[in-house]
Amino acid sequence: MKILVTGAKGQLGTEIRKCIERGYTELGVPTVLKDKLDADYVDIDSLDISDLNALRDAFKKSKYDAVINCAAFTNVNACETEREIAFKANALGPRNLAIVCEENGAKLIHVSTDYVFAGDASKPYTEWDVTNPQSAYGSSKLLGEEYVKQFCSKYFIVRTAWLYGYYGKNFVKTMMNIARERGACKVVCDQRGNPTNACDLAHHLLKLLDSEQYGIYHGTGNGKCSWYEFTQKIVELAGIDATVSPCTTEEFPTPTKRPAYSSLDNMMFKCTVGDEFREWQDALACFMKNYKGE
Repeated sequence: MKILVTGAKGQLGTEIRKCIERGYTELGVPTVLKDKLDADYVDIDSLDISDLNALRDAFKKSKYDAVINCAAFTNVNACETEREIAFKANALGPRNLAIVCEENGAKLIHVSTDYVFAGDASKPYTEWDVTNPQSAYGSSKLLGEEYVKQFCSKYFIVRTAWLYGYYGKNFVKTMMNIARERGACKVVCDQRGNPTNACDLAHHLLKLLDSEQYGIYHGTGNGKCSWYEFTQKIVELAGIDATVSPCTTEEFPTPTKRPAYSSLDNMMFKCTVGDEFREWQDALACFMKNYKGE
């Protein structure tokens, strides 16, 4: 199988590349990795997915069987002011990938987000719950989903949340740095969701390559917590002597409305190729054990 990974320099794209090069993930060996998987890795500096003609040229040079799209503009606050950039990365790019995949009979795995929901639920969102984004980021990502569904027949849309990994910037690394430098950190306690290890997500995306169970998936770590509880566990597992204090969203305002409750239910994975996502505490403990710093 020949695949293209976009957004390959981000934390998820980098993790997927490492898994393919090693031939296994932290969770095991997806079937697709039992034989050599031929993959090309691109980012915006080598292939701009908002350029439809450039994508068509790339497919002419290499007959791809599938694309894993990890490319996105994920700076949630910046999306509010840089809407054209957000639209091109999060909506137009997925649209173009969907068009070219359909023209070539290729599968498209597209990574989306919990921000497509309003974030006011009282129980985990399932794949069939009504979307209602409250931010430019969420709106641009939802439009990307709609374009994928409109233009591609062989698609997997995988919504994830609170993603962290060994490569690049993320919440876990940020909070470790703050705790070490200041000896204390204050974190919101009234926003709840699912911390997700990029290793777990990469494993499941690779599992989908072998599948024809197309549709919308939720792919997050199992179990939910607040950002405050997440930070408490980060500091504890990292062995940092620091105080973690709770605060409310009102006490810590940001330019973007954040989901108060955006926990996702991995129902589609459970019903198809299997939900092997670890409990978020276990996945975080594994990360802390293996993370060597940057």
